[in-house]
Amino acid sequence: MENRNGPVVFEGFIFIIPLLVLTVIFACYGLVWLTAVFLVATLFVTNFFRNPERTAPEDERTVVSPADGRIIKIEDVNEDDFLKDRVKKVSIFMNLFNVHVNRVPCSGLVKTIRYKEGKFFSANLDKASLFNERNYVLVQTEGGKEILTIQIAGIIARRIVCWVKEGMRIEKGKRFGLIRFGSRLEVFMPVDTEIFVKIGDKVRAGETEIGRLK
Repeated sequence: MENRNGPVVFEGFIFIIPLLVLTVIFACYGLVWLTAVFLVATLFVTNFFRNPERTAPEDERTVVSPADGRIIKIEDVNEDDFLKDRVKKVSIFMNLFNVHVNRVPCSGLVKTIRYKEGKFFSANLDKASLFNERNYVLVQTEGGKEILTIQIAGIIARRIVCWVKEGMRIEKGKRFGLIRFGSRLEVFMPVDTEIFVKIGDKVRAGETEIGRLK
């Protein structure tokens, strides 16, 4: 996760630089409309890959949102693949204008990372959780609790980036990954977790407390 604190994430430059070069070329040739179109595209992509600083709450029992966006689902479910238990599930939808850098919901040890290929349904649909491309990050806290975060690609997002590795110790609120161009994140917590958010709430990655572990 080193060197991930610039104003724009490194992965964004492969999109930003070509757009900027084309903007300059069209401007030099006096192609006003093409210059305007590519300038807007350059600004949009630069904004998409922005990487603001965030400050996580100090309470070690709180779980923070891993993503900017809107809460679209809160439910008790059976998680049979990793946690193998009844858990609280909080789903967050990120639109194209949200910050897409993902942040660690709780401090602890990365026990498992698993990537699964899949489809690209709209991330606000429930079937996206089951069928879309996704990446699982399982963290065990110092107190022995296990928190599972899933990065889920959407209808436009076609690339999930994860910067952490199994065996790493990570801190709450630190950057751990990215999903390009609209997506969804889900957090699975122990069923007795006190939930602080409700459906429709807007949350900020690394700052908004979504729950507190017992």
